Amino acid sequence: MHFKYCPECGSRLIEKEIGDEGKVPFCEKCKNPLFDMFSACIIVLVVNEYDEAVLLRQEYISEKYYNLVSGYMKPGETAEVTAEREVYEEIGVQLCSLEPVKTYWFAKKDMLMIGFIGKTNKTGFSLSKEVDSAEWIPVYQALDLVHPKGSVSRALLEEFIKKKK
Repeated sequence: MHFKYCPECGSRLIEKEIGDEGKVPFCEKCKNPLFDMFSACIIVLVVNEYDEAVLLRQEYISEKYYNLVSGYMKPGETAEVTAEREVYEEIGVQLCSLEPVKTYWFAKKDMLMIGFIGKTNKTGFSLSKEVDSAEWIPVYQALDLVHPKGSVSRALLEEFIKKKK
């Protein structure tokens, strides 16, 4: 989000040079810089002891491709807490371990996605209302079921496969 007006006083912002940040929206009345904001989200590749990944059907996101567990960070949460919460909320699974992999910029929605690989034992699911279905799929087959090359889901699957070699 790029600010044009001050959220405190409503004044139209000017562009002001702020240190090495360059020109930044600035409120002359409140004397505050207002840096661009974006959402912080997590995305988790949940895998089991058989190298199967949890793939979700969420038709409100895509009718064609499967998704990984993902969600928005809440104020006060760490990325790790968010990842464990989202996995439990969406599929009802407790993770045995959680490994940070990499961050990804998702320009389409102005999101910073923090990618994890979460390990658990194979179990059934207890799905949230936002998940239509979930399946355990071998990771190599999962590559063909998520968004094509360039997606965060695919990148996490590729990272997992690379680490297995």
